[in-house]
Amino acid sequence: MPNTAPPAAAPLIVIDLQTGMFDGRFDPPIHDADTIAARARKLIDWARRSGRKVAFIRHDGPAGDPLAPGASGWPVWPQLGQAADEPTFGKTVRNAFSNPALAAWVAGQGARDVVLIGAQTDFCVAATVKGAFAQGLGVTVVSDAHSTLDSQEEKAPDIIARHNEAFAEQGARLTTTAGLTEG
Repeated sequence: MPNTAPPAAAPLIVIDLQTGMFDGRFDPPIHDADTIAARARKLIDWARRSGRKVAFIRHDGPAGDPLAPGASGWPVWPQLGQAADEPTFGKTVRNAFSNPALAAWVAGQGARDVVLIGAQTDFCVAATVKGAFAQGLGVTVVSDAHSTLDSQEEKAPDIIARHNEAFAEQGARLTTTAGLTEG
């Protein structure tokens, strides 16, 4: 997989890395949760050092859901160290760009591209890749910084690999955490 650097203005969008994806209280943690959290933190630090903006996406589940507003699983995972000036955009469907405020925020950065990481690969990350393309944005997916859960038919590593191939076929640039942070 070639390491392709995103344009300098491209903000980092952290999708649904919420407490419920890590704590295991109601559902198992996402695949390789500790590594995903460490990579996300490394990428957030990289974005800040390189002068990029960072935004967090938070899924707002329905009442009674572990990701419902106010529920224990709803907050952005504290270990990511979200800064006070880094916005959080809520959503109720898979595509983060369903919230028009996110597209307005990206445009306000002068960005024509985004860098995406987060959860879940086969749901909200995949839908946000499509949503970003629908907004006319270029997309960089950090291939080792998104994750999901096993399904009945497929293990999480296979789901992630299959989606990375699909993202590339759709026109996304793929890179790795090391490709961005050590380059």
